[in-house]
Amino acid sequence: MNPETQKLLEYVQQNEVDEYEIYSRLAGYQKIEKNKKILQKIADDEKKHAALIKTYTKKDISPRMRRVSLYIFLAKTLGLTFSLKLMENGERKAEDVYEILIKEFPEMKQILKDEEEHEMELIDMLSEAKLGYMGSIVLGLNDALVELTWALAGFTFAIQDSRTIALIGIITGISASFSMAASEFLSKRQEEWWELREALISSAYTGVAYIGTVVLLIAPYFLIGNAFYALWVTLFTALVIIALFNFYISVAKDYNFKKRFFEMAAISLGVATISFGIGWFVKVFLGLEI
Repeated sequence: MNPETQKLLEYVQQNEVDEYEIYSRLAGYQKIEKNKKILQKIADDEKKHAALIKTYTKKDISPRMRRVSLYIFLAKTLGLTFSLKLMENGERKAEDVYEILIKEFPEMKQILKDEEEHEMELIDMLSEAKLGYMGSIVLGLNDALVELTWALAGFTFAIQDSRTIALIGIITGISASFSMAASEFLSKRQEEWWELREALISSAYTGVAYIGTVVLLIAPYFLIGNAFYALWVTLFTALVIIALFNFYISVAKDYNFKKRFFEMAAISLGVATISFGIGWFVKVFLGLEI
């Protein structure tokens, strides 16, 4: 066997060993029996793949524990589905390597088939509450981004004092978060299939997402004395929040990242621009100042 082929085989063997360790550990953490069975089945497949490749490499390869720990951490913090889909999406190079190896080892076709289809199909079958409440998080984030950037832009031109804007913004934002959470609860309770507990959790996700966004958007006004500089930082922060959230949702639910990002960014920044104009009109033409 030439050194290049040996290197490619060791590369895919390493991936299979890592993924066996990740899936088997995640299976052990699961309380939902359905998820445990799905993850254990994928882990068993990865173990078979690694064993087959080992017959060619003749090497024992240990899992990379930093990589394993990273995906376990992501699964616990950002959700099981997100962690696993991110891992599988990152394995495009491995699929390309299998395409090369199949020419010399035809029996690896089944491994490639598993990598391309079977695992992702199984991941889509996972049950996860976090994704079920994603609509509530979207509501909280979107409303906070649109309403608060709208308000802060208007306040910035009309008031031009960072501390005052921050105080008004935090009061407005927290009050709005409770209002939004209550509205979400009432909305869910109008739909007969939502239980009381689920409606409460949904409203909590909405409120927490709203408050978290409020804190991040208002922070520059507490830290920067010049209100206009603070506004630029706030707008940049809004774009970062939109990018991170849409990256998460695009991975977890297979959505188009660019389309959703530009859509949310255009709405938030467009409304902020209109609000800035309103603040300018109030200050210049109506002569109202604080």
